[in-house]
Amino acid sequence: MDPALIIGHRGAAASAPENTVAGFCKAASLGVRWVEFDVRLTADNVVVVLHDDTVDRTTDGCGAAAAMSFAEIERLDAGGWFGAAFRGERVPSFEAVIALLGELGLGAVVELKPAKGREAATAEATMALLRSRWPRHLPPPIVSSFAEAALIAARAAAPGLQRALLVEAVPADWRARLAATGSTMLHADHQRLAPAEVAALRAAGTPVFAYTVNDRARAELLASWGVAGLFSDRPERLADLISVPRHHT
Repeated sequence: MDPALIIGHRGAAASAPENTVAGFCKAASLGVRWVEFDVRLTADNVVVVLHDDTVDRTTDGCGAAAAMSFAEIERLDAGGWFGAAFRGERVPSFEAVIALLGELGLGAVVELKPAKGREAATAEATMALLRSRWPRHLPPPIVSSFAEAALIAARAAAPGLQRALLVEAVPADWRARLAATGSTMLHADHQRLAPAEVAALRAAGTPVFAYTVNDRARAELLASWGVAGLFSDRPERLADLISVPRHHT
């Protein structure tokens, strides 16, 4: 059967500062073929790779990213918080990361992280870059989000790209929500997944990806349920899960 796809979470978040050039290069050096990362808009409508609403946690700055220009964000140190060896890493633009992925040969799950009220704008700017800049030699990206309005806008802007609805626990109305957002995949918290849910989604033709799985035994169990993809801060621990048998439960 098909192996589980191993995806470096925010690059390789346990080994290098998340959502940075160093993180994506580290993921590639670990043998990862796909990475996941987060995108949002600056005040001047540049798409940047940054998880939080604010820059406080992962840079030496403070404040809401949506209220800062790209020039202001780009000046911040996005690596020193993780370790001295990474001091000087920057918050990269999405355009720069796309080019880097092309050089590294990495596929990507691009999570839309819009500020409140900027769901459509974030999706449209992101999709415009994917349409114009995505390297043709890479597999098509997967676009994901917890923000259903952003997924709906992404579908309108780039209907040919695959979308994934992000949830914590699988909702009872998952069929309706997948249909409303035009999503063909569901990404869920591994701690809140059950084998019967995975089986039901698979029976409906909907692949399930699980986040964030850093424990080897848990990864093997999830793979045995038929989970199609695993996001991990330590993807090197899971690299050989291709050998794990896959079966229905």
